[in-house]
Amino acid sequence: MRKLGKKYVEASKKIEKNKSYQLEEAVKLAKETSITKFDSSVELAVKLNIDTKKADQQMRGSLVLPNGNGKTKKILVLAKGAAAEAARKAGADFVGETEMIEKIEKENWFDFDVIIATPDMMPQLGKIGKVLGPKGLMPNPKLGTVTTNVKEAIANIQKGMVEYKNDSYGNLHLSVGKLSFSEDKLEENIRAIVAEIVKNKPTGVKGTFIKNVSLSSTMSPGIKIDRSSLGL
Repeated sequence: MRKLGKKYVEASKKIEKNKSYQLEEAVKLAKETSITKFDSSVELAVKLNIDTKKADQQMRGSLVLPNGNGKTKKILVLAKGAAAEAARKAGADFVGETEMIEKIEKENWFDFDVIIATPDMMPQLGKIGKVLGPKGLMPNPKLGTVTTNVKEAIANIQKGMVEYKNDSYGNLHLSVGKLSFSEDKLEENIRAIVAEIVKNKPTGVKGTFIKNVSLSSTMSPGIKIDRSSLGL
């Protein structure tokens, strides 16, 4: 069992055990209980009532947050011809074809955070899927990272697109912004995420879909959010 730091313990005292807070209260508490000296990320944890063993109950997708997430991502675009030129003009950090794939494979190069690929590049990229998959870097049409419109994909990532994918326990973890964001902006981002999750509820799910929602900043204690304040 890990030993809790003094700052963490003190922050925890501000949060009532077993209490679910209204969204506005939870966001305010997340700011008050931050224990880092840097501009922490604010994370949302969502417990879903899904059977993760069933293929039709997997939750995976992406959305562009209304106020971004405060993070800058290095973008690698794998494309040819006009699509490659469009990627350069749109501000991609790296653009290339098979030579970039070989660089990843042979040099263990990962100086990027996300890959966007045109459909014609996927057969070659698939050859290193075992390397990219575990790192969460494999492009996927559901995430908007396999596309012919690379300009739009780059713009979405730059605006603050976040990806979500349930773990084996049926949980989702998403970044909703930075501690420096105003409370209103954090609340708006959280509501947008919850609306996105509800919209994509698997048809096979029965009963309550979203069981629990909690909020926390980096290395700080979690704060349970009252589901009713999220319209659930």
